Amino acid sequence: MPKKRRLAAAITLVCALSVLAAPGTAFADPAPTPSGGAPGQPLTLDEVGKQIDELYRQAAAATDAYNLAEEQTKQQSAQIVQLAQQIVQGQEKIKRLKDQAGATARMQYRNGGLPPGALMMLSGDPGSFLDGANRLREGQQAAQSLLTELNQTQADLAAYGKDATAQWTNLEDNRVKKEAAKKDITEKIAAAEKLQSQLKEQDRQRLAELERKKEFDSQTAWLSTGILKAISTGASEQGKKAVKFATDQIGKPYLWGAEGPGSFDCSGLTSQAWLAAGHGIPRTSQEQWAQLPHVAIKDMRPGDLIIYFADATHVGMYIGDGAIVHAPRPGRNVTITGAGSMPILGIVRPDR
Repeated sequence: MPKKRRLAAAITLVCALSVLAAPGTAFADPAPTPSGGAPGQPLTLDEVGKQIDELYRQAAAATDAYNLAEEQTKQQSAQIVQLAQQIVQGQEKIKRLKDQAGATARMQYRNGGLPPGALMMLSGDPGSFLDGANRLREGQQAAQSLLTELNQTQADLAAYGKDATAQWTNLEDNRVKKEAAKKDITEKIAAAEKLQSQLKEQDRQRLAELERKKEFDSQTAWLSTGILKAISTGASEQGKKAVKFATDQIGKPYLWGAEGPGSFDCSGLTSQAWLAAGHGIPRTSQEQWAQLPHVAIKDMRPGDLIIYFADATHVGMYIGDGAIVHAPRPGRNVTITGAGSMPILGIVRPDR
């Protein structure tokens, strides 16, 4: 059996064994779970699972918002530093130009401010006067050029100051966005953890089994389309490096907003993997989807990024043989799973 088929079959078999090993209970049977459905009616495990999934999905969306605001904050801070340097340089240039203008004014004062005709009459040497007149014209042109440069430098300084003010405003706006996203993330994760904590141990195990079955069914359906027959197995050199970095992180915990080295969120993993491969990409899954070149699923190759869900709030890296490596969600570690185990929005290729 070719290597591609062996790994795909292995992934499917692991999922299947996880499901078959579960106790013989109906997953959607009512269980003593937190209330929240119809008045007086306990939620089924299936309903609890959907609530938890939705809370983590909302936390993922808020994490993308936080990461984007954080990235923009870094860029704006760097721009403010650059503008500050330009302002200092401009101020030093204005001082130098003013000193030059002062020297020119003092020279004119020493000449008494007499018109050229009077200076010619007083000089008694027309040849010397003409030489001096040429120098005077050159000096006047230089003075005009100096004044023009001074005015332009002052205008530049005003523009730098205006840009710096705008960047400070944007910086504050993003600080507010980050704080709001952070609050949203922590609230959603806390709500999901509270739901899980209210379950009995047996129900938590059944919920995990239910999740594995859902992923197994989704992956099986995806593979049944025959998609692996069309997908390429060859990766670019940079793609190989990105895959190696990502798979080397397996077992490290998910942490929202993290981009290594000890923990990652989903887009933190993919962005750092491609950075390690020598190719910087956007920080968030939504920006990766918006800015990177799209490719068809049939043209997918290892190293490509698979963007999940309609709002592009999750991303994994395709590693071949129908599998991805990804950082799933809070409470989980970086792991390998089926590429079709979640709803695929599309594929992007960083090094196209």
